[in-house]
Amino acid sequence: MTSPDEPVAPDAERVWLPGRPVPVGALLRQQRHGGGDPTHRLALAGRHWRACRTPDGVATLAVSEQDASGAIAARAWGPGATWATEQLPALLGESDDWSGFEPRHPVLAEARRRHPHLRLGRTGLVLEALVPAIIEQKVTGQEAFAGFRALVRRYGTPAPGPGAALGLMVQPDAAALRRVPSWEWLRLHIDPARSRAVVTAARHAEALERAAGLPEEEAEARLRALPGIGVWTAAEVRQRALGDPDAVSFGDYHVAKDVGWALEGRLFDDAELARYLRPWAGHRGRVPFLVAAAGLHRPRRGPRMAPREHLRSRDQIA
Repeated sequence: MTSPDEPVAPDAERVWLPGRPVPVGALLRQQRHGGGDPTHRLALAGRHWRACRTPDGVATLAVSEQDASGAIAARAWGPGATWATEQLPALLGESDDWSGFEPRHPVLAEARRRHPHLRLGRTGLVLEALVPAIIEQKVTGQEAFAGFRALVRRYGTPAPGPGAALGLMVQPDAAALRRVPSWEWLRLHIDPARSRAVVTAARHAEALERAAGLPEEEAEARLRALPGIGVWTAAEVRQRALGDPDAVSFGDYHVAKDVGWALEGRLFDDAELARYLRPWAGHRGRVPFLVAAAGLHRPRRGPRMAPREHLRSRDQIA
């Protein structure tokens, strides 16, 4: 792997003045799936690197931290470079409006006070968020991140410009996902239920991408119309691709328990969490978002969830 020097001129550049502090690295980390995610390299030589597949083609995006003047500089390479730089404000939370949110709890008020500049980013790329979300269903984070990493490295595309030299890869496109044979999914430790859901999503990729322009309820309905896409998976996509502040990852192994522990001193189940979040309708996702931003989670003293033996799995995907 070489240094991130740029011998090739960028295909697009942008200097954005957001008029507010922007924690660039923290916002881009929302889109990363584990520290070894080959589609992201953060904090490398003063820049954050991201490889994506835009509607115009693949792109490598390099974003600098905000400078003393408040400017954020971005460079991009590849056929999707212009799209990627135009999308930069949304990616860094410009579309996220907190004005209707009331903390209602001292823990949330303190978390918001300590992290006033955190926002939800929006990529506008549905399949990019959906594929790793499916792979992360019903398994440990370690197993999920390893499966996604292996899929991208085996079937993805080297990122354009200096991205390839940095080891950046773009996720495989829908056509490539449809061609992966069943035995190869097993070699990637992705069981048949999850691989079928990925392939089904790839077959409907065009319709799914159009969900990015729909109201939240319609986007949810379009996602969940596909077999293998349930509440948790749809919420993960709505958070990352759509920047939806009302999306809550019900069914997650940790979210309900951690919110209950942090705010009420006891563990919630999903039904209790749903009832508890009703006063924040329209902004429900901000509650677990702030709890996580504050690093609040119940003590992990019990037995940890073991990785599944994927060949034996018959779990119902959620």
